[in-house]
Amino acid sequence: MAVSLVLNEVSDLCIGKPPLISLPLSAATVSDALLALKRGGEPHLAVLDPDRAPPGKKAVAVAGKICVADILCFLCSDDNLASPAAALERPVTALLPKGTGLVRLVEPQFSVLEALDLIVDGAQNLVIPIRSLGRKKLDQGGDGVATAAKFCWLTHEDFVRYFLNSIALFCPIPTLSIDDLGLVQSADALTIRHDEPGLSLLPLVRRALTEQAAVAVVTDDGQLLGDISPCALSAGYNTVAVAAGIATLKAGDLMTFIDHYGSPPESLVRAIKAGLKEKGLQEMLHLMEDELSSFSNSSSASSSDDDSSEEEKRLRRPSKSFSSTGRRSSEPEVCHPGSSLVAVMVQALVHRVSYLWVVDEEDYGLIGIVTFADMLCVFREQLQPSL
Repeated sequence: MAVSLVLNEVSDLCIGKPPLISLPLSAATVSDALLALKRGGEPHLAVLDPDRAPPGKKAVAVAGKICVADILCFLCSDDNLASPAAALERPVTALLPKGTGLVRLVEPQFSVLEALDLIVDGAQNLVIPIRSLGRKKLDQGGDGVATAAKFCWLTHEDFVRYFLNSIALFCPIPTLSIDDLGLVQSADALTIRHDEPGLSLLPLVRRALTEQAAVAVVTDDGQLLGDISPCALSAGYNTVAVAAGIATLKAGDLMTFIDHYGSPPESLVRAIKAGLKEKGLQEMLHLMEDELSSFSNSSSASSSDDDSSEEEKRLRRPSKSFSSTGRRSSEPEVCHPGSSLVAVMVQALVHRVSYLWVVDEEDYGLIGIVTFADMLCVFREQLQPSL
């Protein structure tokens, strides 16, 4: 039964998926990519390279995917901190990871098993042509953003959801604990102390992007305070301000700053400005002030005297206070070593995250992390004896 499940066509997973948004590799800048991400409403952007299309086929090749977190890491690199405006005008190719195989093009008739093997082998996303009777050409908008009407993304989440829908076929494995299944991995390479400089976060964010995870922020004794995920870094409109925060704040303060998109604490804004002045990053300071001023004016113009605008409400996250144990009142998504695989799958899917932090039930100490990628390996192993 489980074998027949994975012999279905991978196009079955594409039903209801939105078309990916994209930019052409040629003549696109980092600024173009940032604008497309903000306007597109999707977390990732495909970079298309017509020159890499398979011979004899009209489809364009996907050179890679980028998100706002990629742009933040790029802006905060040593070469770009002093000249962020010039960095934003660099070609979009500067954002693409050096690794190969992170994004793979898969034909609709591929089996779920064939597609799963690509994910298990390290692919972050699969790009699937959408079977449609509609237009076959890329629609080019007035802002230069192309909508690839023939393609959609498939992610780790799509495969986990697919297996969850038929979870009974894999019993008793889903009822076993993640500890018994060996799914609890060390989180040391994704952990930063709350008092470490924000710039120390950059290699961890890059790793989190590759592993589709996040960076854990912990106390000196290893208690989990919260996390900084690529998704959280991408959630607001004040991209330069977040880059400035990374360059000047400690990790714990940066986490608080990110948690208050739309209405950052004035004390942290002042601290960022002072830090930029101290480091001689005048250009980033000016860009940050312009960005915050533009956002403030936009919010004021679209709101009444008595009510906040819907956009401002959407961007403003709840205030997160610290308890006597040092933890925030609103916690990151966590589980325990004894949590069952199916419970962890459901929790992650409900909260739209691709990982859960594994913590000690007694003191909230960080034990490790469990990811969708590792969960999918378990399902692949269960299929191995029958194939």
